[in-house]
Amino acid sequence: MSSASELSNTEPVYRIVVAEDAYLIREGIRSALEREKEEVEVLEYCPDFDSLLRAVEEHAPNVVITDIRMPPTNTDEGIQAATALRESNPGVGVVVISQYVSPHYALKLFEHGSAGRAYLLKERVGHRIQLLEAIREVAAGGSVVDPKVVDVLVEARMRAKNSLLSRLSTREREVLAGVATGASNAAIADSLFLTKRAVEKNINSLFAKLDLTDDKSTSRRVRAALLFIADSDLEPGTES
Repeated sequence: MSSASELSNTEPVYRIVVAEDAYLIREGIRSALEREKEEVEVLEYCPDFDSLLRAVEEHAPNVVITDIRMPPTNTDEGIQAATALRESNPGVGVVVISQYVSPHYALKLFEHGSAGRAYLLKERVGHRIQLLEAIREVAAGGSVVDPKVVDVLVEARMRAKNSLLSRLSTREREVLAGVATGASNAAIADSLFLTKRAVEKNINSLFAKLDLTDDKSTSRRVRAALLFIADSDLEPGTES
């Protein structure tokens, strides 16, 4: 049986690199993980995408915790890192943290597989047990999605199922997307490699399926575009 002194000299189970440029969030992660020193060792805190990838190559961690938005572009560097690591270091689990409830980012994170990936809202960072559970899960090859994001995903799917746009064919949706950008029929035809006549036929068909009667007070193209925009509920940027 191992003695207490032998146990205290055991190497931590989880070797972690953290990528977070916001001071308060970084300190929150530091505070949470420092209380788990017997199980967790933070190898490096990185401020941006490039330093994160360098740190992974240098330290060979088994888990990365990364903000979803970091320099240099502050767009989706965390997801880019998760995608890159799936190719270069497939054994590394990744916990992406975000302030955004929109499921767009979660779907993008998991589009190439969910194994070893977690998506948590930043409000979970202060909850040491939840953060540690996510670390354990991705290290073991599992996956975690924040419950709030799951709720929004379910709601979005239900809305999509009941949406008028669900009546449209794939081609009609493509044509409608062009209409929503304000493109002319000729421009839509060029972009989709269709004849102008085929575009007109699809537009008339989608008008009928969307119950858009000919109303002289409002353009049917405008009303169709508004329906399309309102239905685009998986776009990024909805803050928690």
